[in-house]
Amino acid sequence: QVQLVESGGGLVQAGGSLRLSCAASGMIVSFNYMGWYRQGPGNERDLVATISSGGTTNYADSVKGRFTITRDNAKNTMYLEMNSLKPEDTAVYYCNFRSFLYNVWGQGTQVTVSS
Repeated sequence: QVQLVESGGGLVQAGGSLRLSCAASGMIVSFNYMGWYRQGPGNERDLVATISSGGTTNYADSVKGRFTITRDNAKNTMYLEMNSLKPEDTAVYYCNFRSFLYNVWGQGTQVTVSS
C-alpha cells in the first residue's frame, strides 16, 4: 500500500503565500505521478497541479504563474508553493499518488484565504 501525509494548510490573507507538503511512504514504484487537487464548498474536486516522477508538470489555468509544484524523489515528498493567494483559492487541498499499482488520496488539508 501507499500512505500519504499532508501538511501546511492554514489561514492566510489575500496576496499571501502558503506551502503544502505531501509525504508518500510504502510501495513506491519508480514511475508515478503525484498531484494536488482541491474541493471548495459545493464544488467538485478539481485539478490544481500534477508532477511526474520525471519532473513533468501540469497546472490548472487558474493557478498558472502563482503556484509551483515540485518534488523530492529521494524523500518521496511533493510540495506546492502557493503565492498571490486569492479568496477563490479557499478549499480543501488533497494530495494524490498514482502508479500502475495504486491510486491513493491524502486526508486533505484546509486552505482558507481571507479578503
